[in-house]
Amino acid sequence: MSKAPRTVVALSGGVDSAVAAWLLREQGHAVECVHMSNWDDADGYCEAAADLRDARDVCDRLGLPLHRVSFAREYRAAVFDEFLHEARAGRTPNPDVLCNREIKFGLLRRYARRLGADSLATGHYARLGRLDDQPILLRARDLGKDQSYFLHAVSATDLADVRFPLGELTKPEVRRLAAEAGLPVAAKRDSTGICFIGERPFAEFLASFIAPSPGPIVTESGETVGRHRGLHLYTLGQRQGLRIGGVGGRAEAAWYVAEKRPDRNELVVVQGHDHPALMSAGLATGPVSWIGPAPAGWRRRRPLACRVKTRYRQADQDCSLTAAGAAAAEVVFDRPQRAVTPGQYAVFYLGDRCLGGARIEKTGRRREIEPLPEAEAC
Repeated sequence: MSKAPRTVVALSGGVDSAVAAWLLREQGHAVECVHMSNWDDADGYCEAAADLRDARDVCDRLGLPLHRVSFAREYRAAVFDEFLHEARAGRTPNPDVLCNREIKFGLLRRYARRLGADSLATGHYARLGRLDDQPILLRARDLGKDQSYFLHAVSATDLADVRFPLGELTKPEVRRLAAEAGLPVAAKRDSTGICFIGERPFAEFLASFIAPSPGPIVTESGETVGRHRGLHLYTLGQRQGLRIGGVGGRAEAAWYVAEKRPDRNELVVVQGHDHPALMSAGLATGPVSWIGPAPAGWRRRRPLACRVKTRYRQADQDCSLTAAGAAAAEVVFDRPQRAVTPGQYAVFYLGDRCLGGARIEKTGRRREIEPLPEAEAC
């Protein structure tokens, strides 16, 4: 008689991971759950205490053991300090990518192995496949919930013993299964935002770590039209919160953040949603994290024709990708893209497969991007 696979489920206290645990139990796995906390919140904004109670209630309902582990110290060093570094530099960081790589599929995965698990399972909406006997990352069937963008920096090695039980399901199906199973979190709302910020205003939170540095808001021509509260509080393409009214008799068209100039502490704004200053013809990245070996064309230093997301909710965009130095990349879009933001991530796709990605370091307008040779397919 074959032994039931031992699987540790990362149980957040939400409906997705609860259904993941229920599904695996129903499939005959020997399931244990672990609730991970990454932030010590004395102010009560983070909902960690409520999430722990919900995780316990789910385990009670399913008859599963629950372990609790804190990686708050490691999270601070590996994720939050980098978040602050990027914000101070005027970029717009995305801590979820580092959290997945360093904490969830790094420390937590190794913790699950110490518990004797054969695999770690999470409630992420993503799928895994295999190519040349290595794991590859695929989009979820529910494209509206797909989280491969946030998983692109997890290595193939760290995905080798991972399970994504929700990869073939839609969110409504997950809700329905939770209700049918009598899970106490079936109707719990999805969490939004970043746990360490919680429900408090973003500016209020950052003020505890980054000193205010107000400066001028200027037009492309250098005219001062307002004051900003600190470059770290704004992102490219932002419209809300600029507090700019009519200036010099101009029409009351909306203003948008087009550029940050840290050396002058200036925030550059333009009028019009699709102003040319908001459009980029391409971008340059830091080192690329490939899930498995880099594509053959990349290794031959030939441009690759693939698709890219420069933010989570963006539709895929056709592009040419080419090596720049030992590990970084340059991307030229087939069509200019709006509000491409340094600090965020460019994530590359070929069909449903997520190839990997890299942090965006800078962007360029059409005249600033050198023509590339004809791209070959990934």
